[in-house]
Amino acid sequence: MSTTTGSSVPSHDRWIDMSAIMRMENLQWRAKSIVDGFHNGLHRSPKHGFSVEFSEYRPFSLGDDPRTIDWKLFARSDRYYIKKFEDETNRRCYLVVDQSKSMQYRSLDYSKLEYARTLAATLAYYWTLQRDAVGLVTFDAKLAEVLPARYRTGQLKRALTMLSRDASGESTNLVDPLRHLAELVTRRSLIVLVSDFLVDPASVRQALAFLGARRHEILLMQVLDPSETEWKQDKPAMIRDIETGRELFVDPGTVAATYKKRFDLHQKQWQEMAAQLGLGWLSLRTDESIELALLDLLQRQQRAGGGPARGRTSATSFSGGSR
Repeated sequence: MSTTTGSSVPSHDRWIDMSAIMRMENLQWRAKSIVDGFHNGLHRSPKHGFSVEFSEYRPFSLGDDPRTIDWKLFARSDRYYIKKFEDETNRRCYLVVDQSKSMQYRSLDYSKLEYARTLAATLAYYWTLQRDAVGLVTFDAKLAEVLPARYRTGQLKRALTMLSRDASGESTNLVDPLRHLAELVTRRSLIVLVSDFLVDPASVRQALAFLGARRHEILLMQVLDPSETEWKQDKPAMIRDIETGRELFVDPGTVAATYKKRFDLHQKQWQEMAAQLGLGWLSLRTDESIELALLDLLQRQQRAGGGPARGRTSATSFSGGSR
């Protein structure tokens, strides 16, 4: 697994252009381009703030055998690292991807769902390089498909094939899929839930708390279209709910301020609940680079000393919230 050795990060002007990435039809090409670009960005960082020994080492921690320290690496980095054993590198990671109708919304050339699939493909590719066991769960109103976490030949291809399938796109229901997930994933795992989280956080608090009580490390990665972060419609219009089909006449002069206020409140509620439950939280707009998600994972691992970041949270939000 990757480790961080300092606080410097690649400059934001070096992030990969998502509009160019999303023009690639093949999910694996997208994932490889993002991961390769991220690694190259770390190498180019003038402060060399990150180690890119992604599979072979982890930071030395109290209780480790000093005889396992790699002294050659210490001479180069002035930091203590030990070589990882096979059972340490094979972490179990699950991607849980929301494929509901609300995820099909877009104001760009690609939808939130396409971005979420690319994000999941990137993390799957990244973890496979680290020799971690990767699993995948898709859902809308209910669980759609489940691929148990494995580290074996063909597992990445299975995950990418599953992500590429057409989604039925029913209404959003986080509660039932989370309950089923808690029953399915019995061994301690890293679980990354990818959704727009356009639901009341209080409605899923119990389900998330139950899942967290199983000692899983849980990261909530929110995907939002840029147009959802603030009201930009300047003319009266009929707005249709993408999940229910309900139409509503909206006058921007009367709703813009209210929309922003409710938008910020919704985000704050999700962030506060995540912090209270010990869950990670990251919000991304679909025009932002997925490299930010990889950076978030690296930073969490740094804070956890190279191991699972159980109980750690991040208030970092690179974008706004949800409607």
